[in-house]
Amino acid sequence: MATETHGPDFETQVRDAFPSLDRIDDDDLREQVVEAWVLGLERGGWRSIHDIPYAWNIHEVTNVEHVRGVTKIALESAEIQRDFHGADPDIDTIVAACLLHDVGKCYEYVDHVDAERLDDPDREHYANEEIPHSLSGYALAHEVGCPLDVQRAIPHFLGEVPTRTLEAELVKSANSASSNAITQSAMGITLQEWVDKYSQTQD
Repeated sequence: MATETHGPDFETQVRDAFPSLDRIDDDDLREQVVEAWVLGLERGGWRSIHDIPYAWNIHEVTNVEHVRGVTKIALESAEIQRDFHGADPDIDTIVAACLLHDVGKCYEYVDHVDAERLDDPDREHYANEEIPHSLSGYALAHEVGCPLDVQRAIPHFLGEVPTRTLEAELVKSANSASSNAITQSAMGITLQEWVDKYSQTQD
């Protein structure tokens, strides 16, 4: 993991930002999640993981806060799936995918934040809004060697992955629950209303 070539200590930032990393039992997977975030932060030119907003036009909530919320919702839902319904969701997969589901925002949102939040506001590769963050996050997870089940649970829009697992659906629903809460709190609208109103400005 290349952490000596940048100014900010991104590895420490990631570990501090996401205490739920400790819920991942597999040591290799835990380190892969950290590595994916470090790569995204380096390539995006960020100074701090906390500078990344939840959305390009919602800066009241950080991406870190959203990711924490998604992980908490997913873990509590997994407990209900197990205890109430007798299912057996894989906790390592759920936590890793939740923590990585929006790592692609390291690339996608650099054009929508103030330049002083970035070390390199004029980067020429990686960081742009051409590829949706759910897919660039999938690519980062693939690059660092995350298992296929984790990769497959990261894209959270319909149609992005042909086969959806129990864990993938849980991550997607937790993301929707957190996102609806954020858009309602920040703008008084549902997530779908936000998509309908603002998605065309991002095309």
